[in-house]
Amino acid sequence: MNDRVEAGRAYSFYRSQINGLSVAKIYTRYAPPAPGVPAVREREAFGQKEDSAVLLTETGAWEVTFRGARPFDDKRFANYQDSTLKNILYILRQRLNEPGMEFYSRGADFLENRPVELVDITDARNATVTVYFDQLSKLPVRQTFRRRNDEFKDWDTEVTIFGLYRDVGDGVKWPCNIHRERNGEKIFEMFSDQVQINRNLKDDLFELPGNIKVLPKDK
Repeated sequence: MNDRVEAGRAYSFYRSQINGLSVAKIYTRYAPPAPGVPAVREREAFGQKEDSAVLLTETGAWEVTFRGARPFDDKRFANYQDSTLKNILYILRQRLNEPGMEFYSRGADFLENRPVELVDITDARNATVTVYFDQLSKLPVRQTFRRRNDEFKDWDTEVTIFGLYRDVGDGVKWPCNIHRERNGEKIFEMFSDQVQINRNLKDDLFELPGNIKVLPKDK
């Protein structure tokens, strides 16, 4: 899988209540792996006409609307990079052979009456994500990790649940339902009606138009 296009509905939540719903199309293209940096580009386009978007690259990220392109603040971009590097689907695609990656079995358990195998994955930075693999399909169905919250001087627990795996071609299975929580509260969910891979996505899809107004960075 060199690139991917997911089309469906995206929901955002505040205190577990829906505060945003949009038709969404997510374009993703992988780059050669680079330790410590997400080697992937993503364009999250929203609305029937895809007239607003989020661009995520190795070096920066922007929210793009009719007003212009607003760069992510440093903390938000750092959190995006951290979440990407700890995403099991990204790890399986890009990081398996990375120096310092270690895999530790935590044995068997049950998740919602489903037998699973728990694995701790730790990288050279000593960052750990715990992944639950379905014992029968061997597919990841849940992951969890902690991130330091500098504002409150404690830890946030991030959970992602993967479901509705479908064969999307070339022997690749991909989850069509992705659900994210932070500290027990739902923050995002994506239902994909269609997933296509290897569409030969071009560079300009992930770049800011040359004539777009660049707005001040988020505060």
